[in-house]
Amino acid sequence: MFKEIIVAIDGSDHSHKAMDYAKGLAKQYGATLRLVHAFPHTSDLLGYDNYEQLVARRENAGQTILDQAREKLGEASFPIKEELLEEPAAEAILAVAKTRHADLIVMGTRGRSSLEGLLLGSVSQKVIHHADCPVMVVR
Repeated sequence: MFKEIIVAIDGSDHSHKAMDYAKGLAKQYGATLRLVHAFPHTSDLLGYDNYEQLVARRENAGQTILDQAREKLGEASFPIKEELLEEPAAEAILAVAKTRHADLIVMGTRGRSSLEGLLLGSVSQKVIHHADCPVMVVR
């Protein structure tokens, strides 16, 4: 049923719960589990002297989040892939899902930057409305 499962990872508890659920599905179906993390464009900071350092710090922070997620997954009987992108989160998730022909996107209800009390975060809402495949939102 599922061959390619995308899970959005931002380091939040919500994304880790989504990853745990996606792990179970990947194990059950022998699917590839693709961890996707995105960080915002830094092009608006081009004039700053430390621009390259800022980009490197954001990339390193993103890779750390992916590394921690992979470590949390432990040994797996299914393939695990990673994607680290510099673009808005919803656009990154949708682009990876389309490029990789995802069968399912799994994500948390809210990410790190969402305001407490919102039913769904803005990233979740955008992905739900624009994805070409089913989206599972985990609380």
